Amino acid sequence: MRLFKKELTPAEVVKRSREDRFDSRELINGIFTDFFELHGDRLSADDPSIIGGLAMLGEQPVTVIATNKGKNLDEKLTTHNGSPEPSGYRKALRLMQAAAKFNRPIITFINTPGAYPGKAAEENGQGAAIAQDILTSMKLPVPIIAIIFGEGGSGGALALATADQVWMVDNSTYSILSPEGFASILWKDSKRADEAAEVMGLTAKDLLAAGVIDYIIPDSRSKRVFQLLRARLNREIGQLQTLAPSTLLKQRHARFRKF
Repeated sequence: MRLFKKELTPAEVVKRSREDRFDSRELINGIFTDFFELHGDRLSADDPSIIGGLAMLGEQPVTVIATNKGKNLDEKLTTHNGSPEPSGYRKALRLMQAAAKFNRPIITFINTPGAYPGKAAEENGQGAAIAQDILTSMKLPVPIIAIIFGEGGSGGALALATADQVWMVDNSTYSILSPEGFASILWKDSKRADEAAEVMGLTAKDLLAAGVIDYIIPDSRSKRVFQLLRARLNREIGQLQTLAPSTLLKQRHARFRKF
């Protein structure tokens, strides 16, 4: 069976990345067992655009954190179509810190156009919440693997992608901003978004070649792909766990300093 389909243009990849091809809970339930969801940031709220909790990867306890766009209109309105608010990033931070305390590897799943840009989010410390997630991720002495399965937009994605390894589903994107925003800034014309996508290097293939990501996952919801992910996660986490915490952190720091 062919896992990879005909290559799309960057503009086509952008369009495909915005389709609801994967659901966060479907990924979690397809890869892990015994998922137990945890709620709240212990400060203000429980943002539904971030799902997180404990799960089993085979015999290995892990912490799982995922962005959530929702399935229907009501859910999409509640989650801002997968754009977390500060309470979502603080929830993720709480789960990351607990994972480090109990020596659990962290696996994140990312599909977000970016952090929610609303007035209330800014008033409640959106930038600081994202920065704290990134800063803390650089200090956690446990393996972290991030998987982008749709849009990986700006700091909203980076907050969950400061990891030892970053993987992408084929036909996903990872970029500093949307092609529309890029075109608006560079050319003062958002209608040139397709052209912007060509030059931004935001596809999985481009990012793998640049060393930004480490692995491309076949674009399929089949059980075979879930099995592939489960096996690869087990293998890579096992290898990362053989490293001393100081070595793990040194490698993680070096990964991001080269950019």
